[in-house]
Amino acid sequence: MLRSVELKTFVPARDFRLSQDFYQAMGFKRGWGDEQMTHFSHGNHCAFLLQNFYVKEQAENFVMHLLVEQVDAWWEGIQAARLDQRFGTRLIAPQDQPWGMREFMVLDPSGVLWRIAQDA
Repeated sequence: MLRSVELKTFVPARDFRLSQDFYQAMGFKRGWGDEQMTHFSHGNHCAFLLQNFYVKEQAENFVMHLLVEQVDAWWEGIQAARLDQRFGTRLIAPQDQPWGMREFMVLDPSGVLWRIAQDA
């Protein structure tokens, strides 16, 4: 049987430095990186690669889904970080969804939509 080890996505960044700052403020840990790409992680199982690459249509149609244990605590942390004020981004408050999750949304500085959710 073939086994997979990890899946990462490449997240686009219009302003690479600003996006790096944004993701650190959001609570992600910055790992290795260079002028073209930076590895970000949260805990042992969540990671992505921020790339110094941007196409408006791609970024504004890019969605990340992060499943967490305590969505309301995450929301409080996001609000405390004032991401919307510091980075000119948009936050959408937690809502109970008909598919059985409670989630909130964060748009990053490039227009990437993050849906941060908890199983209900």
